[in-house]
Amino acid sequence: MAAVRHFLTCHGRRLVVWIPLLWLVVFFALPLVEVAQTSFTEPRRGIPPFAPLWGFGEDGFFTNFNLENYGLLVEYSQDYLRPATNSVRLAFFSTLICLVFAYPMAWWIARSSPSQRAILLVLVMLPFWTSSLLRIYALIGLLNTNGFINSMLLQLGLIEAPIRMMQTDFSIYMGMLLTYLPLMILPLYAVMIRLDDDLLDAAADLGASRVEVFRTIVLPLTVPGIIAGSLLVFIPAVGEFVIPALLGGPEQVMIGKVLWTEFFRNRDWPVASAIAMLLLAILALPIIYARYQDGRKTALDRAEDAGRGGAA
Repeated sequence: MAAVRHFLTCHGRRLVVWIPLLWLVVFFALPLVEVAQTSFTEPRRGIPPFAPLWGFGEDGFFTNFNLENYGLLVEYSQDYLRPATNSVRLAFFSTLICLVFAYPMAWWIARSSPSQRAILLVLVMLPFWTSSLLRIYALIGLLNTNGFINSMLLQLGLIEAPIRMMQTDFSIYMGMLLTYLPLMILPLYAVMIRLDDDLLDAAADLGASRVEVFRTIVLPLTVPGIIAGSLLVFIPAVGEFVIPALLGGPEQVMIGKVLWTEFFRNRDWPVASAIAMLLLAILALPIIYARYQDGRKTALDRAEDAGRGGAA
């Protein structure tokens, strides 16, 4: 026991870092490398359903490296790139809709009393306690032509015929909102709860209207929460498979459906891996942009601090 205690004392900090790092390497980095190299090889029958990228045979070293899979994505862009752009479009507007709904809700929770705040946070997290598939089927029951919404509107005499809401962009947006709204609320709440009330009171005492207070104080200080929440919603929304499959129509094909079809129906793993790398590149763009904005802000803050120090 003494030896174990001594080992943990000397190497405990390293273990705290290296164990999660090893986990990421084994279950994230290595599969990503495997997908990347599969995208540069060719399909074949058998297990695995793709030729090895390189190896040693009877004739010595060999390689199956080629760019045909990426060429197919360009050649059949209507089948591959169109779903990718459709995914980006639906994910972008889904993120925007979630932001519009989440911002006032997060502000309301942050400005509530501590006892009410705890209850409201539980209500925000409550959807995560149920199956997302169950929530989607409940939404289908609301949006169907013979569903609850159309039935109520018909009984009230507000419409003469059922409104088509299923298998449209609207149904997908509602599914995205139902699924990802908490992921937008929580980062916004985490930023808003740290806002200094004295800043808001001082601005009001100086004659600023509520719109001016929001535009000059609240909105700039909550930008980190907006960026974090938008990334948490946009990234999984781009590769979403279940929501478009259940709520969307044939014209709402997203990249997640194409990826599933190539992997499991066509069994063309090299092309599917190329699509996966394309999806990864799409998702990396907002992350790189967010990191660039953070680095730029840090550099500006350092420059301002240096300017103040020089002036002093």
